[in-house]
Amino acid sequence: MLPIIAYLDLETTGATPLKDRITEIALVRVENGVEVARWQTLVNPEVRIPPFIQQLTGISNEMVQAAPTFAEVAGTLAEHLAGAVMVGHNVRFDHGFLKSEYKRLGHILRQRVMCTVKLSRMLYPEQRSHSLDAIMQRHQLTTLSRHRAMSDVDLMMAFVQSAQRDFGLARLQTVANELSKQPSLPTGIAQHMVDDIPESPGVYLFYGDGTLPLYIGKSVNLRDRVMSHFSGDHASSKEMRISQEIKRIEWRATAGELGALLLESRLIKKMQPIHNRQLRRERQLCAWQIAEDAAAVPLITLVREEEISPDIIGQLFGTFKTKTQAIEVMRNLADHHQLCPRLLGLEKGKGACFASQLKKCKGACAGKEPKALHHLRLQQALSAHRLKSWPYASKIGIREHNAETGKTDIHVFDQWCHIATVNNEADLEEAMQSKTVFAFDYDTYKLVLKALNRGGHFQLEK
Repeated sequence: MLPIIAYLDLETTGATPLKDRITEIALVRVENGVEVARWQTLVNPEVRIPPFIQQLTGISNEMVQAAPTFAEVAGTLAEHLAGAVMVGHNVRFDHGFLKSEYKRLGHILRQRVMCTVKLSRMLYPEQRSHSLDAIMQRHQLTTLSRHRAMSDVDLMMAFVQSAQRDFGLARLQTVANELSKQPSLPTGIAQHMVDDIPESPGVYLFYGDGTLPLYIGKSVNLRDRVMSHFSGDHASSKEMRISQEIKRIEWRATAGELGALLLESRLIKKMQPIHNRQLRRERQLCAWQIAEDAAAVPLITLVREEEISPDIIGQLFGTFKTKTQAIEVMRNLADHHQLCPRLLGLEKGKGACFASQLKKCKGACAGKEPKALHHLRLQQALSAHRLKSWPYASKIGIREHNAETGKTDIHVFDQWCHIATVNNEADLEEAMQSKTVFAFDYDTYKLVLKALNRGGHFQLEK
């Protein structure tokens, strides 16, 4: 089929390469159609094998207790794999575990691979299932030790021999060459699903069986970023879970990075992908507002994100992820600048605060410092956290152009809100005429602020 093949199967303590380990390795090396080596070994995983896995594979903790560790067999395995295309059923699973094990030893495994699941799909597209059990039934293959490594290797080899009888050696070689040259894609993803992904900025969406995405990401090079998920699935348990669940990929090209960032943020908040936990989780953003009256108590109040309006945004200082964080930052500032925690509302009571007794407050609470001066020092202490008022009289546009694709987008903003992204005059006119519905979003605020600092924006007149 291919000049040098290493049929390989692993048994493991679980499904996650970062925490689970290999318990058994079996390999058959075939050169120019002739079997030249057959090697198998139990492996001491150096962790306990869960009862469910023991029942599934028949490999117990007692069986691997005296077995060599992976470090002790890594050299022998590398010799068997040298110069070969590694063939496995759902080979990404085995490949991911081997890469993780070699990485623990300080080595990088670079191995061409071919998946017999994909081989079955290409040769027998009319079949619904391509699991090893389904292939056994379809090709009338038998084994006495299903889920033991060498038995599964023998099943793979028997399937390849059966396929060769069905289609002939030449057809099998053509398909095998095609598969072995392709990137290692998840078993749920066919090559044609990634062929058209452009090397341009944009957002990609990974879907499973449902209608909502599993994960949403962005990049200035969509193709490279998507393929990096598939080549690096061994690096994190999240990547492995996504690879196991993914069935469909969508992407949306943008003219530049700002468009990709805006679209990613909007889609994540709208669609709530399960694997975007960090970005999709509920937040309680808040900011401090200083009272205009220097004699007011408390001098500062917390304003939640949904309470922020255009007329007060320039009076706010923040934002903070939680109320607890906001109070902690304010306490540290009060201590550093000798502000009065009682006047700030951080401490209850009347008269002189406890900090003034420790000489950590300049005494505005006890009449030792004019409250107007204390009020001014408070503003200065918080100045680095001040949010900016919208500096324009109307909407603005930020233009992005991609010279390679010819795509041009104009992002329209007003009062720090993203109104629309347009690429034709009619849509631009509609965006200019639309009434801004203010809803402060800190992520968008930061993106626009950074873009304005770079320049290249222009004011839109109605």
